Amino acid sequence: MTDAHTLAAQGVTLGYGERTVVRDLSLTVEPGRISCIVGANACGKSTLLRSLARLLSPSEGQVVLDGKELHRQPTKVVARTLGLLPQSPTAPEGIAVGDLVARGRSPHQRMLSRWSAADDLAVSEALEMTGTADLVDRAVDELSGGQRQRVWIAMALAQRTDILLLDEPTTFLDICHQVEVLDLLTDLNRERGTTIVMVLHDLNLAARYADRLIAMADGELYASGAPHEVLTPQVVQHVFGLRSEVVPDVVSGRPMILPIGRYHAADPVA
Repeated sequence: MTDAHTLAAQGVTLGYGERTVVRDLSLTVEPGRISCIVGANACGKSTLLRSLARLLSPSEGQVVLDGKELHRQPTKVVARTLGLLPQSPTAPEGIAVGDLVARGRSPHQRMLSRWSAADDLAVSEALEMTGTADLVDRAVDELSGGQRQRVWIAMALAQRTDILLLDEPTTFLDICHQVEVLDLLTDLNRERGTTIVMVLHDLNLAARYADRLIAMADGELYASGAPHEVLTPQVVQHVFGLRSEVVPDVVSGRPMILPIGRYHAADPVA
C-alpha cells in the first residue's frame, strides 16, 4: 500500500492570460480514493487538474501537497508523488513504445544512477497491465489512437506514484477498452492504495467507478460527494443543462443517468 499523501486546492483562481476559468475554488482530494471530476465543456475541469498537477500556477490561492505549497517544491520530488496523464500528450517523433514507457521512470533516476531491476519490473508490469507489451518495439506515431492512449497510461503507471491524475483517460478507446482502463485504475486503487483523480465525460461510467464525484459548473465547485449524493436530476440540470431521470444501475447499484431529449419525453416538444 502507498503512503497517504494529501493534495488540496485552497481558494484557487485559475486562468490563461486575462481569461479567468476557475474562481476561488477549494477542494481536498481524498487519499486512497477514486475521485471523478465531471461537468460541461469549458467548465474548468481540465484547468483544475492542470493546477493540481503543478502545470498551472494559481493567480490567487494555492495548491498544497503534504502541507507544503506544491509550486514551491522541487520538480523531481513532486514527480515521485504525482503522476499525470494529460488530455493530449505528445511523444517525440519516432520514439518506440518501450522507450516512451521507460520515461515514466525518470523521476526515480538520480545522477550517475543506473537503470535497475526495479525499473525493469515497473515498466514490464505497466506494459502487461495495459495490454501493450506486444507493441514495445513499435513507433508510437504508427499506433492507432486507442493503442497510443493505452501506451500513455502505461507510462503513467510505470512512474508508480501514490497520486495519479488523469484527464479523460478513456479518450479514443472503444467501450471494451474504456471499461478495461477503468478496471485497471480501480485495481491500482484497491491493491496499491493509489489515489486516483480523473476527469470523465461519461457520467454513468463516472458514477460506477468513483468513490467521490466532483461536479463543476462555470468555473466553480457546484457539488461534491458520493455518486448517489451528487447525481440528482437537479444537479444534472444545473451542471449540464439537461433534463434527466436518475435510476439505479442494475449492474452496479450506483445511480444511472437517463437523458431526456426533446423526442424522448412523455410530453415531447415539437
